Amino acid sequence: MMCRGAAATEQGVDLVKRAARADGAEESGLTALIRATVANFATDAAIAVALANTLFFASPATQSRVNVALYLLMTVAPFAVIAPVIGPLLDRIQRGRRLALAATFAARVVIVLALIFALDSWVLYPLALGTMVLSKSFSVLKSAVTPRVLPPGIDLVRTNSRLTVFGLVGGSILAGGVAGAAALVFHSAGALVVAAVLAGAGAVLSLRIPGWVEVTAGEVPTTFGNEGTLRPLKLRQPLGRKVIAGLWANGAIRVLTGFLTFYVAFVAKGSTDSALRQAVTLAVVGAAAGIGNFTGNAVGARSKLGRPRAIMLACAAGCVLVAILAAVLDRPLGAVLAALVASCSTALAKVSLDATIQDDLPPESIASGFGRSETVLQLAWVTGGALGVLLPTEYWKGFTVVSVLMAVAVARSMIGFREPAGVTR
Repeated sequence: MMCRGAAATEQGVDLVKRAARADGAEESGLTALIRATVANFATDAAIAVALANTLFFASPATQSRVNVALYLLMTVAPFAVIAPVIGPLLDRIQRGRRLALAATFAARVVIVLALIFALDSWVLYPLALGTMVLSKSFSVLKSAVTPRVLPPGIDLVRTNSRLTVFGLVGGSILAGGVAGAAALVFHSAGALVVAAVLAGAGAVLSLRIPGWVEVTAGEVPTTFGNEGTLRPLKLRQPLGRKVIAGLWANGAIRVLTGFLTFYVAFVAKGSTDSALRQAVTLAVVGAAAGIGNFTGNAVGARSKLGRPRAIMLACAAGCVLVAILAAVLDRPLGAVLAALVASCSTALAKVSLDATIQDDLPPESIASGFGRSETVLQLAWVTGGALGVLLPTEYWKGFTVVSVLMAVAVARSMIGFREPAGVTR
């Protein structure tokens, strides 16, 4: 039996390796980027396990709410300032992007090791902030590097979906399980040791990305603006109305996913349900989110999705409707449905946004466009997370507020898509 299990595991590993190298990914450098991306997902998962164990599950409901509120305050406020800087800073990095990717991991090794000795002090919060900013920075850098490692037969849309699927399976699921097991035995410190090892591996893997990702000759940075935006003397490419409208739709969905990440946990913990029932609720919502995310990315990676504008609007509108349904139901079932729809919509809408960027921007501005858009989406998620902590822990109240905010963003997206070319707002 053990031999059969080992053989099955070996076959599974070989299958994953072949998938990562398929379609010329090994030769183009995409496989190397996939490995670094998996390491980033894995590091984030291990850190999340450690912080959840410290900030949430290890404290009473009221105290954990204060802990996570402080954590998000330390996260949202500085990141709101940092986010607009990351994109322009990325445009200035003409060399050393592999080194910058590796640096996001190396810095996390240092921070994670410091976290082991700061779990019971206020220093936890700025250190936790550092890990999030570095993770977001990796995501923005990755978006700018991806166009330079495309295999001949794969477009950016499928490439980004492939990166996410590998990150979820090889990183979030597997590494999250390992970190969870370590936390059970050695508490948060065990999960942090796992995170440090993974971050160290990520630094090495980042440096193994081929050197041609450093070639940026002829690249034109992007700027937020419509087609009618005047360019300054230094050449800048406006993102355009379709991309910006797509960002409104995607941003609305990211607000919901960020909101669900924290809100459901607080509602469950603040209820009178038994600990087992609370755990089951969180597990079912988490499973729904995982299924939706994997399904959306798998569909995006394998299908040619036409009419990206319609897909983005449909996904965003679907998220508004499911948030309204969750408010009406006012019970965990609504949260489960919202997690399923939101996670699947996140993947499909992001694939459609990628397609819009690829179609609407000239080749010399695509890398910068991906970096700028990723920055906006990360900030939208953090905003949703803040709402998940601040809103009242009654399903109908929280989902009502979020659905209204999302509806406003979706309306703005619809207006943007309908505007004639050349209109500037």
